[in-house]
Amino acid sequence: MCYFQQPLNWQVFKLACLGVPLDTTNAMKTAIIAITEGGKNLAENINAQLPDSFVDKRDQTVFAKIIDCWEQGVDAIICIMATGIVVRALATLCFDKTKDPCVLVLDEKGQFVISLLSGHLGGGNRLAKELATLLGAQPVITTASDVTGHTALDLFAAKNSLVVEDSKKLTEKSAKLINTGNLSVYSDCEFDVLPADFTLAHIADLADVIISDRILSDNQSLILRPCALTVGIGCNRGTESKDFVSAVSEIFADNSLNLQSISSFASIDLKQDEQGMLDFAAAEKRKITFYTKDQLNSVEGVSFSAVVFKATGAKGVAEPAAILAAETPLGSGTLIVRKRKWKDVTVAVATKQIRLVA
Repeated sequence: MCYFQQPLNWQVFKLACLGVPLDTTNAMKTAIIAITEGGKNLAENINAQLPDSFVDKRDQTVFAKIIDCWEQGVDAIICIMATGIVVRALATLCFDKTKDPCVLVLDEKGQFVISLLSGHLGGGNRLAKELATLLGAQPVITTASDVTGHTALDLFAAKNSLVVEDSKKLTEKSAKLINTGNLSVYSDCEFDVLPADFTLAHIADLADVIISDRILSDNQSLILRPCALTVGIGCNRGTESKDFVSAVSEIFADNSLNLQSISSFASIDLKQDEQGMLDFAAAEKRKITFYTKDQLNSVEGVSFSAVVFKATGAKGVAEPAAILAAETPLGSGTLIVRKRKWKDVTVAVATKQIRLVA
């Protein structure tokens, strides 16, 4: 998962800075800022080797360049100058490690590449190592998990699309992992390969980390949400957004499911113009997928509704839509909550097969 706010128009921003055409690669969008002549030469060298990067040659102060690049939403800022200058420039900019771009600092000789900010989620540590390899330099990485070789919990969560419920507990458990060398983990999902410093726990309440889509009692564990649940929805024509909110919230609460674990919504293609449903999905910031009656009818083991079949030609909507939306390369989705009908809304819930990677 990428956490950065991208600029409204990356090409326009690059042209404004330098007149550089937009690179079509998927590399990090990187700004390079230098002060001295030696630093500028190094900047050009880096630019030539690093995809989707540019040297900011605007006639502005270093502070102004860093601030503008930050506000435009670049993924990375490489500063070839004294670390102190960069620290002072960043003093009022740092806000959230899940959104801040990574910042690297190099000396003008290219001897050291310092990962200064957003080393994990921002990709700073990875970029520092990549640059060091290109330049024959020494990467300077100070994050404890990289230094000790332990699993970086934030990267583990991001790699597996797990939502961190409490960032403070993420910090606490990361420190415990560094200090003790091991964390106990309870998981509703299977592991492809268990990280060497994780031990599986059989009781959730005793685990340091809990990976689950269930509502859990208050405890000291770090809870990671797998976003594995798909919600199938049927409705009467003209149903308002608030009715979907009420129905989904109720069925999740009654089944001890956490709303953060919703991956997507699904329905029949006849509802593609159902404004209340579209508004609901947009407000929840979740994708909604629509299936044809033939696709829905291909799903076995779902409830049959004569009323729905007469109106749509599908034997059901909520249950088969949820199952189809939960299909992954690992296999079909599994229906975990059969359909429940309210006055204008019908809801069912399925879960994806998920295999966590180290």
